[in-house]
Amino acid sequence: MPRPRVNLLSVELIADAAIDLADSGEPFGVNALARRLGVTPSSLYNHVDGRDAIVELMRGRLSRRYLPAAITGEWDAVVIGTVRALRRLYAEHPLIVPLIVGKTITDPDVIAGYDRLATALVAAGVADDEVLAIVAIVDAYAIGFGMDLASPDEIWRPDVPTATLGRLIAGAAGGSERSDAAFEIGLDMLVASLRMRIEGPQAP
Repeated sequence: MPRPRVNLLSVELIADAAIDLADSGEPFGVNALARRLGVTPSSLYNHVDGRDAIVELMRGRLSRRYLPAAITGEWDAVVIGTVRALRRLYAEHPLIVPLIVGKTITDPDVIAGYDRLATALVAAGVADDEVLAIVAIVDAYAIGFGMDLASPDEIWRPDVPTATLGRLIAGAAGGSERSDAAFEIGLDMLVASLRMRIEGPQAP
């Protein structure tokens, strides 16, 4: 085995290698990551505390890559900007999703992003006891439509006569065009429902 490159390791290098490992679909773990980096597992432990810490490094690294600057503005701009950025993250790294959703969020930059979203919602008038639920809804929406981009071009293939579905499928777009259109409609609906909840029904 080559001499471990201990002096060349950094948390950034470890995070990037971990992201590449997860994206590859190969089994994820400390030993596998050490092999990819050409070091011993004990060398990794000089920089990270274990698998959970590596996953959190990945989350922070991706967050800084996809949300490099604070999303500011009115609450709706913060919601829309956050959803769009997170969807890109999840869409481009779908195999990382099971790793990061199963780990408590501790990265300071990621926490700061969620704090900005929560703060914008509170400033808009959302009740404290609803804010975390809305933050979870925003995150789940981004995850769902990020993963949706991995769907096959042909979503439905009815083998029996249908009243409406078959006719609609025949003229419908597929692939990323279908996913993007559905995402935009859903995002409009999400923001509109939040606006109604915040501002109340608008007078005719």
